[in-house]
Amino acid sequence: MSWSENLPKEEQAARESDDQETTQALYQGDTGELSLDARRVLVQLLAGPSLDAQRHARLWPVLIRDEATIRSRLSELFLQLVIDRDLQVAFTRRADTGELDVPLLLRRANLTFLDSLLLLHLRQRLTQAETQGDRAVVSADEIIEFLGVYERAGNTDRALFAKRIHASIEKIKKHSILRKIRSSENRFEISPTLKLLFSAEEIQALTRIYQDIGTVAEPVGQEEELHQRRQGSDG
Repeated sequence: MSWSENLPKEEQAARESDDQETTQALYQGDTGELSLDARRVLVQLLAGPSLDAQRHARLWPVLIRDEATIRSRLSELFLQLVIDRDLQVAFTRRADTGELDVPLLLRRANLTFLDSLLLLHLRQRLTQAETQGDRAVVSADEIIEFLGVYERAGNTDRALFAKRIHASIEKIKKHSILRKIRSSENRFEISPTLKLLFSAEEIQALTRIYQDIGTVAEPVGQEEELHQRRQGSDG
């Protein structure tokens, strides 16, 4: 006698439905076992830069429900799933494989000096807003004013410098760290994902570095690769 025969009819039907969902192909030649929604979650995590309850209201509960399975699928790709339930944000990063030689699926993003300065500024604004219980909102004018402090003394090509600032803003927007506020053309909300990318210790270290740099004539176009916890594209 099967144990399922002793289950209430409703629960027995639900289990049969779940069994069908995990074995039924979604398209010809499909050998996958995940449900359609779970696959959408997996694709969003791989496409990046993040998945959150605000932008992905339908996918977030699926991620929480199928966390173990999705985490396992990502592990097979040498990726780690990072979830912050308080912020309701999730993303993937390279797993710490030690000395194991593994292929890399995610690419590191090379950040210019202005890019990294902007990220640092936004991270500090996010912390300040959380302390005050406010939304983390910043305007394009504020960003331009902040980055303008780091313009190299004696620079004669102001237009080029302004172009670099706007390029940095667009790059950060592309990674969904800055989200345009619908009612405004030049105001953005800072994504809580940024809180997960930089720890408090890293923020303090970067702040000291950039304070030192601000006192010397550092070329604004200098490239440097920061250790980001989440890199989904070169950007």
